[in-house]
Amino acid sequence: MRRAVSKAIFPVAGLGTRFLPATKSIPKEIMTLVDRPLIQYAIDEARAAGIKEFIFVTSRGKSALEDYFDWAPQLEAELRRKGKTELLEILKSTTMDSGAIAYIRQQKPLGLGHAVWCARRLVGNEPFAVLLPDDVIAAEKPCLQQMVEAYQETGGNIIATMEVPDERTDAYGILDADEDMGTLVSVRGMIEKPAPGQAPSNLAVIGRYILTPPVMRHLNRMRAGAGGEIQLTDAIASVIGAGGKVFGYRFRGQRFDCGSKAGFLQATVAFGLARDDLRDDFAEYLREITALGRAAQ
Repeated sequence: MRRAVSKAIFPVAGLGTRFLPATKSIPKEIMTLVDRPLIQYAIDEARAAGIKEFIFVTSRGKSALEDYFDWAPQLEAELRRKGKTELLEILKSTTMDSGAIAYIRQQKPLGLGHAVWCARRLVGNEPFAVLLPDDVIAAEKPCLQQMVEAYQETGGNIIATMEVPDERTDAYGILDADEDMGTLVSVRGMIEKPAPGQAPSNLAVIGRYILTPPVMRHLNRMRAGAGGEIQLTDAIASVIGAGGKVFGYRFRGQRFDCGSKAGFLQATVAFGLARDDLRDDFAEYLREITALGRAAQ
């Protein structure tokens, strides 16, 4: 029987410069999508997949992340006094049990692979998940839960993937597919941000991974890759070269790149329209401004 995936790494050490000046004072991961911060979507997805231990790889200036998941006794008491039980339950869902979250500092910005490596002692010799909070995935069944179920069937390493336009391959890690089995794709190699026309496929790596201990052992070699950084894709490619199994997983859902302003706005519209309490008013507003735009043309 395969060991359950119970630990997840959340690399959240980035400066969020694309969202300045907002990120001058708050971590990007705390920026709200409708009424929940980005990090809450990632945590909820991990919880649904059975994750019990949450490892945050942070940097200086990220203390607001720690505060967000802490108990807020004064606020809870005020909500209780006012009888706002629904808000109280929502607030309680953001509180993590003592010891459930660990915080590790990435002192130098040496890449995603380095951020994952920073958590090596807490992960130990176990399979683990990696979730990038910038990638928000709307799905009926949470993406990581889909991947955990696939892992239980196949073992090996599972990487979320989706098709991207050929001219956009230089923005992603790209899979070199060996056998396309539909939902699963057997992978024989990975290339970090290949130039258009040089990519082996249009299957892009998305910010959800289930990885096995050999990946961490390859990261221990600390070899710099594209951009002079320690790339997670290089470590996974090394595992393939050593005979390890790696699968791309075509998840069911829609991914939003909330690391970009355009993607964040798109996600805001999609998640706003998905909310029963917001849909009607928001949809009417969108119809009105669309009509105004057409009239102006």
